[in-house]
Amino acid sequence: MTDRLRDVYVVDAVRTPLGRYGGALAAVRPDDLAAHVVRSLVARAPALDPARIDEVVLGNANGAGEENRNVGRMAVLLAGLPVTVPGSTVNRLCASGLEAVVQAYRAIAVGDASVVVAGGVESMSRAPYVLPKPDRAFPAGHQELYSTTLGWRMTNPAMPERWTVSLGEGAELIADKHGISRADQDAYALASHRKAAKAWGAGAFADEVVFLPDVELARDESIRDGTSEEALARLKPAFRPAGGTVTAGNSCPLNDGAAALLLCDEEGLRATGREPLARVRASAVTGTEPDLYGLGPVEAVRRALARAGRSFADLTHFELNEAYAAQVLGCFAEWPELDPALVNRHGGALAIGHPLGCSGARLAGTVAHQLAAAGSGTGVAALCIGVGQGQALVLER
Repeated sequence: MTDRLRDVYVVDAVRTPLGRYGGALAAVRPDDLAAHVVRSLVARAPALDPARIDEVVLGNANGAGEENRNVGRMAVLLAGLPVTVPGSTVNRLCASGLEAVVQAYRAIAVGDASVVVAGGVESMSRAPYVLPKPDRAFPAGHQELYSTTLGWRMTNPAMPERWTVSLGEGAELIADKHGISRADQDAYALASHRKAAKAWGAGAFADEVVFLPDVELARDESIRDGTSEEALARLKPAFRPAGGTVTAGNSCPLNDGAAALLLCDEEGLRATGREPLARVRASAVTGTEPDLYGLGPVEAVRRALARAGRSFADLTHFELNEAYAAQVLGCFAEWPELDPALVNRHGGALAIGHPLGCSGARLAGTVAHQLAAAGSGTGVAALCIGVGQGQALVLER
């Protein structure tokens, strides 16, 4: 360990376009998605000897399917990196990709590594059904399969029932808490789709998206250019049939995709021959009531900014994961000092998509590219996390 913490830089960041559930990426294995972004990221730093990479850390929220054998290590091997490069996989559910970035940041800051690739991957389309082992051998009755795509399964009966409500019901609880109307949620969702469509049309993602060979996917697949207030208003509540406000239209979709970032210290940066996109300043992770998981970012962002010696007034860029419109608007209600116009200028997960293990890395990468394009500023990437957590990362340039 060094005598002081090292500066940590984001040198580059890439992601795939995000596919919708059962869509263009459904035939692509998650370990192949991960290998693609790792391979593409390293190829964009030709001066860097891949053998200098100290670690590949990937986030993944499922781990029950084709990514089960430590997808971080699988990505190293499938990407063609030297076998001497180790790989690991981390799980913080929706923030798994951001957790991977934070772990890379910490390892470099304390001198345990110089060059780390960090990111995340999820194929929600290919998430398997699982069959628990029976309580006794040779059961005579039928056995229940569980989908591992999203949410609670095989829940411990000791867990309080109010903590194990569905993610959508959790969004309804936030809408209740802050008096967020169906119209406000739909309006926010519509704006997200319009911003994302406009951003793709303007080439805003050109520096970060790496397309997959032999896959016809020219942009994020869940963006609905043609949606409208009227179309969203016609959708029925998805979680509370009577009096509910959360619908498929103001909820994030299920998605497939991967993202990766290259992080380095000063020595590693010189080895890349690149100018960094941004520098990591601070991070934070916090817990909250599991049923109010959507408000997890509230305290995490406050703590991360405080650790960075910054405030909301210093922010120039903010990428907040949009699990539900109600969840985002609930966070806004608890951040009165935040200018909402700073958040998700190019749209968010309601339109772009939310492949669980990938999203945190996607958000961090987008913030880094935005800071580089602006030339200066302070940015935050933050996510709510199922089972009641929030995580945030502060970047600067």
